[in-house]
Amino acid sequence: MSAPERIPPRSVTPVDLLTEGELTVRGRIREASNAALLCTVAHDGREASCVYKPVAGEQPLWDFPDGTLAEREVAAYEVSEATGWGLVPPTVLRDGPYGEGMVQLWIDVAPEADLLALVDGEEPEPGWKAIGFAEVGEGRTALLVHADDERLRRLAVLDAVINNADRKGGHLLPTADGRLHGIDHGVTFHVDDKLRTLLWGWAGEPLTDDALRVLRTLDDGLKDGGALAARLAELITPAEVDATRARVAALLGTGVHPQPGGDWPAIPWPPV
Repeated sequence: MSAPERIPPRSVTPVDLLTEGELTVRGRIREASNAALLCTVAHDGREASCVYKPVAGEQPLWDFPDGTLAEREVAAYEVSEATGWGLVPPTVLRDGPYGEGMVQLWIDVAPEADLLALVDGEEPEPGWKAIGFAEVGEGRTALLVHADDERLRRLAVLDAVINNADRKGGHLLPTADGRLHGIDHGVTFHVDDKLRTLLWGWAGEPLTDDALRVLRTLDDGLKDGGALAARLAELITPAEVDATRARVAALLGTGVHPQPGGDWPAIPWPPV
């Protein structure tokens, strides 16, 4: 009699862990404008730190419908995954101790990473891109710059696709393994142009071949019946899905990074 076949245990992915694990609140992230809770999530012998933002803790905004920020955060993750760049940490929508909310894997930041700087002079040094001038006190100004970094450039493309209205320096999370993550995507996917970002250094420059390839992939996924279109339809409105599709088409049509429109502040405040 032969021995029964051994079935290997199912690998628990970060999304499985966030979706199925038991959430335990450890504290509150006080710097956040909306309720953001530091938690642990445990499932099948695995445990990780995460951030839980309950819908009940969202502050009303004049230009976004109430109670939709968590879904927009998840939608940003879905678009990030569709690019293959993995820029947004694993993010899910689920029930928690304070009701439904967004749960996102915690990212440990490499403190030595240098992506933003204030410098003297009117032109950035090689390896840096100019953002604009900032007051630094006592009537002085300095040039705010960001690194000429391919990871940031990819994030700039993602922000243009999802229409990110709040890309601040504190939302950039470089890690010790050389990766870069972007967080805080609650104010995204508006039908009107609301792109506000620190990553204007490539404005008007040609998109890379890599970016164009990814945009074509997104364009296919956003077609009627496409997998990405179907997933986004569960999270944002049909008009917002259409606007996302139109932004991808516009980027492919121009072949360049977008430039500030002028009808909306181009840089978020505070910038960091």
